[in-house]
Amino acid sequence: MAEETTQAKAPIIIKKYANRRLYNTQTSSYVTLDHLAAMVRQGIDFEVHDARSNEDITRSVLTQIIFEEEAKGQSLLPIRFLRQLIRLYGDSMQALVPGFLDLSMETFTKNQDEMRNRIAEAFGGGSQALENLARQNLAMFERAMQMFTPFAPRASRDEPPRPPGMTEQRSEEISELKSEIDEMRQQLAELSRQRK
Repeated sequence: MAEETTQAKAPIIIKKYANRRLYNTQTSSYVTLDHLAAMVRQGIDFEVHDARSNEDITRSVLTQIIFEEEAKGQSLLPIRFLRQLIRLYGDSMQALVPGFLDLSMETFTKNQDEMRNRIAEAFGGGSQALENLARQNLAMFERAMQMFTPFAPRASRDEPPRPPGMTEQRSEEISELKSEIDEMRQQLAELSRQRK
C-alpha cells in the first residue's frame, strides 16, 4: 500500500527530444507546451528530462511556458518586478530569492479565496477595495524586495512611507488597475452573455 502511495506521488516524466518534441511517458503520446501548462493548472506534477542526457530541464521548460503565456498577451509579470528580478542575478542575496518567491506564492495561493471575495466586492461596490488590496500587496512586495537590495537608493528607513497616490508612478499604477478592472468587467459581462 505504501508503494501505491509512492507511485501515485511520483511525477510524470516528460522527455524532450532534440527536435524539441515533448513526449509524455505515462500516456505514450507527444504533448505541447500548452498541454504542460494545462497539467500545471490541474496540479499534475511532472518533470521534463532531456531524452539524450536524461538531465532534468524542468525549470527551463516551465520558464518557456511562462514566456509563451506572456507573449500571448497574458501579462502577469509586471515590468518593475522583472527588472528587480534581473538585478538579483549574480547578487550576493541571489540564493535567498527562490525561497522568498516560493513562500510568497504559497501565501498568495492560500489567500486566493479572500482575494476572490474582495474582487467580487470590488465589482459589486466599486473598485476601491481592489485598489486598496493592490496597494497593500505592492507595498508588501516592495518592502520585501528592499530586503534583497539593502544598499539600493531609497527613502530612509526612518521616513514614513508616502501616502498612496502621492507620486506620479502610483497614479499611473492606479490608472492601470482601473483599466484592468474595466477589462475584467467587460470579460465577465461577455461570459454571462455567452452563458445565456
